[in-house]
Amino acid sequence: MPNNVWKAPVDVSFPHQDRQVVSGPFEAMTCLTNRWPNMSGLKFLRARMACKAALDGRVSADDARVVFVEAVSEAGGNAH
Repeated sequence: MPNNVWKAPVDVSFPHQDRQVVSGPFEAMTCLTNRWPNMSGLKFLRARMACKAALDGRVSADDARVVFVEAVSEAGGNAH
């Protein structure tokens, strides 16, 4: 089974929402599905695909993390 926890969690905040700490691709998929302010954009789509690939063991969890952080920025949020 692939390692589905990131070496460093991502603290995500979007305007008018509580912040959320995302620890891996599964939590990122939940965030992308349930909390995302704008479900469009190339980086949003890439993040969904990367997190799914990480869950399937096709890419590393930390590679998916990089794409997820880029998607947060694209959506107007902050990722720390």
